[in-house]
Amino acid sequence: MTKIVNKQENEVSKDIVIAEKFQFSDLIRKEDWLAIWGAFLLILVAATGVVSGLFDFQGAKFNTWGTDENPSVLGAFSGDINIQLIVTFIAFLLLFTIGNKLQHKSAGKFILAFVGLFFLTSVVRVISAQDTFNKYLEYAFWALILGLLIANTVKTPQWLRPALQTEFYIKTGLVLMGAEVLFSNIQKFGLYGLGIAWGVTPIVIIFMWVLGTKVLKIKNNPLVITIAAATSVCGTSAAIATAAASKAHKADLAFAVGTSLIFTVIMMVGMPLFIQAIGLDPLIGGAWIGGTVDSTGAVVLAGQALGDLGGTVAALVKMIQNILIGFIAFGVAIFFTTKVDRTPGQQHVGAGEIWQRFPKFIIGFIVASLVFSFVLQPTLGVDTTGDIIKHLGQFKNWAFALAFTSIGLETNFKELGAQVQGGKPVVLYVVGQLFNIVLTFFVVWLLLSGQIFPIPTIEV
Repeated sequence: MTKIVNKQENEVSKDIVIAEKFQFSDLIRKEDWLAIWGAFLLILVAATGVVSGLFDFQGAKFNTWGTDENPSVLGAFSGDINIQLIVTFIAFLLLFTIGNKLQHKSAGKFILAFVGLFFLTSVVRVISAQDTFNKYLEYAFWALILGLLIANTVKTPQWLRPALQTEFYIKTGLVLMGAEVLFSNIQKFGLYGLGIAWGVTPIVIIFMWVLGTKVLKIKNNPLVITIAAATSVCGTSAAIATAAASKAHKADLAFAVGTSLIFTVIMMVGMPLFIQAIGLDPLIGGAWIGGTVDSTGAVVLAGQALGDLGGTVAALVKMIQNILIGFIAFGVAIFFTTKVDRTPGQQHVGAGEIWQRFPKFIIGFIVASLVFSFVLQPTLGVDTTGDIIKHLGQFKNWAFALAFTSIGLETNFKELGAQVQGGKPVVLYVVGQLFNIVLTFFVVWLLLSGQIFPIPTIEV
């Protein structure tokens, strides 16, 4: 009995020691916290500009080109895009340079490297703005491709490497993403949307985790959970958050996102055609698309192929599903800390150790979501809040684009090919997505067919 008490006391003492390791200086020295402060600074400036009307602070979005109205690539730079591009560059340059300086890294080397990285990322975003590419493939795909081509041909130059800070960009982008996750979206589809989006997602994640680790015996746990999150929630965004929470390798994230994007294109084209071929009601078809197609942009496009009702319902289901990103990342971080990454023979993981390992950016994501949902929207109104989110949206996209370009520049094909492991991760995605499709259809039909529950009225 005495031994047990002493053991418990030692574990508590260990937790206290670990907890004491945190110092207030961490708030301005650690990357997670710096990402939170940087993202909230961007939010503050953008919100001030929108509310006051004194200035326009928003990230750059290149115009779509390759159309009849705008055939030349030069059309991507028309309008206010050049001013927005300068604003985006200066904002990020200041933000991340200060972050590097506070982490005792060379600011001079970072500035030179960041100029080169921002140029390459700008090329990526111009390519992805081409009309056909813009419809079917996200910027993340082209960022990975360009980075991989450079890294595996001419090689990534050493002077560029100080700016390849993938995690810093991802964490900043994820906090900004939190502003887009509004709980008010639940009200627009009520319990129907919750049942479809929240009822299915956890089941699919658990199914894919068991399939990947127990059946397929994939040893790379972070890769399994990242693929599971990408499949069950919303592709790229969920993969980014989960990879960061599980401390996945950059090649794991690249593989998960690449696989998700490829199959997203197939589903985006194939699902509307199948739904129309079997004569499925647009309400059911749109909800089915919203719950299964990975990318938010692809969901809107595929849903709209069924008409306005299908497009509206698909977008609503996906937006409600996106609310889960922060909670899933939080759960994954706790699960990996207390179970997956626990030292062999360790019986207890205390609160102090959980806090030390816990990725703090998730706190920023959730706080941003709560502030926009329950403070700004009720105070400023839906339209003003939406305008702030619109201004911030491209900053988030730029942060993620910088991250994926960095991943490509740091990854060789041999390293990426190692993730295939005999095709098991691809099998995991395909089987998991098929399970997701079948289960989601069952839940959608159960809730929206009118056989059991009344059919909801959706404003188009």
